[in-house]
Amino acid sequence: MQHRRIRLGILTPSSNTALEPITAAMLSELPDVSAHFARFTVTEIALSKQALGQFDAGRILAAACQLADARVDVIGWSGTSSGWLGFERDQALCRQITEATGIPATTSVLALNEIFARTGVRRLGLVSPYIDEVQQRIVRNYEKLGIECVSERHLGLQDNFSFAEVPDTQLAIMMREAAFARPDAVTTFCTNLHAAHLVRAFEMATDIPAYDTVATVVWKALRMVGVDTRPLGSWGRLFNDVA
Repeated sequence: MQHRRIRLGILTPSSNTALEPITAAMLSELPDVSAHFARFTVTEIALSKQALGQFDAGRILAAACQLADARVDVIGWSGTSSGWLGFERDQALCRQITEATGIPATTSVLALNEIFARTGVRRLGLVSPYIDEVQQRIVRNYEKLGIECVSERHLGLQDNFSFAEVPDTQLAIMMREAAFARPDAVTTFCTNLHAAHLVRAFEMATDIPAYDTVATVVWKALRMVGVDTRPLGSWGRLFNDVA
């Protein structure tokens, strides 16, 4: 009997070079699932009017409508902008995408926050490439959820393209440093970091779960279409343990 092919639609920042190959590598474990990408312009991460305007809902919806042409089963925004814009922005965006396309939607950050709620995370280690002001905004937004950022590392970078150039060794060190405070979980919070493949080794070394934001949207999108995530267990506990 032939299985029905599942198509995941993934919204992608235009200057991101990490999330597409990582997502494809994850889904290679699932031969009946494929990912399809649509881009919209994002080149810098900052709190200026110009930088914040990149995430105007109209721009994102236009890309989502392109994905709808491919008859995808779910649309995921593989991005972390609501971390500094406010989580309600992603909630509204998902509603707007579904209203415009008829397709259910999710985001990296909404999935991450669901994981935190399901696993009782109250003390967080935050790793990102961002500038001080953006990192501080993310920390404050998690405080509003009752989640304390007990450790954080960030690189002070603003050019979105540059995030994907951060070496594995540097990211691994940042993750281990964020673990020193023994948080309930560590998150690599940016979908243009090559970090998802570092999660399993980190978890084995520290016994602390790590949630990468490329992985979280894949996890949630697969759950929304009823696909068993356990074949992706080599990418971290998330895919085996968070039911």
